[in-house]
Amino acid sequence: MVPTKLDHCVIHVSDWDRSNKFYEKVIGAELVQRPHGWAYRLGDKQLNVHGPGVKPAEVARLPVQPGNSDLCFEWQGPIDDAIAHLKEHGVAIECGPMQRFGAKGPGTSVYFRDPDGSLMEFMSYGAKK
Repeated sequence: MVPTKLDHCVIHVSDWDRSNKFYEKVIGAELVQRPHGWAYRLGDKQLNVHGPGVKPAEVARLPVQPGNSDLCFEWQGPIDDAIAHLKEHGVAIECGPMQRFGAKGPGTSVYFRDPDGSLMEFMSYGAKK
């Protein structure tokens, strides 16, 4: 077995204030200030964020653009609670709830979008209610 685990991935946003509020309030990320911009930390995983004023290292063949990410976050509770949370924050549900398969096996997901249009998913491995 190769001794690896996911450390971080990269997203791109077009407006720091709007995105910081969304990722903090809706996704539950800790905002981490960096020398130029922000990162969004979720436990021991992190989203490195490219945005206004950030010049990313030119390593990727196709740099991440605002709106072209697709991320799934585990919702640690019933999916109905995730739906209520999204409604409380005025976030429209695009699809779901529906059965999906994630890192822990089968679960129930709802899909929505961040302020730049990137596809987001909350997946619950618990009972519907």
